[in-house]
Amino acid sequence: MAKIKKLSGSFRYTQWDPCLITSQIVAMQFLLYLTLCLVIAVMQDITGSTRTLDHIFEYHEIHVRDNEGRAVIFAFVINAFIGALILWNTVGRTKLCLDFSCTFYGIHLIACWVYNGTFPTTFSWWMLNIACAAITCVTAEFLCLRTELQAIPLSNIGAKVDL
Repeated sequence: MAKIKKLSGSFRYTQWDPCLITSQIVAMQFLLYLTLCLVIAVMQDITGSTRTLDHIFEYHEIHVRDNEGRAVIFAFVINAFIGALILWNTVGRTKLCLDFSCTFYGIHLIACWVYNGTFPTTFSWWMLNIACAAITCVTAEFLCLRTELQAIPLSNIGAKVDL
């Protein structure tokens, strides 16, 4: 006789699967870096600057001295909102939005550290990344919470039920 799996009453997959979690993190990292690259490319076209990875990973590029630096800052902020929309559409759960947002900016810190060879020390880099992480996290959590708290329609159940 075949074993029958016990139903846990949960509609989500609750098994610990490191391969699934790793692939989700890689996919989200890829999506957020892709959108950041696209937004920075548009900003570089507007300001007339050359396209380089320094605008993404070089922490000395984040400044308000000229239009190029302000465009990089604006691109990061726009990407924070886009990241929130991506998290809302793909993750859809409030707690996971916080986890993925912190993971993205944590990996971005490590990537900047490796790219530059030194730990980021500029105040502007830290303020921008903390602000963008907050924007992504709060906006995604707000959108996910709004979705989670929507009323469940009971009009399609057939018989009338007195609630």
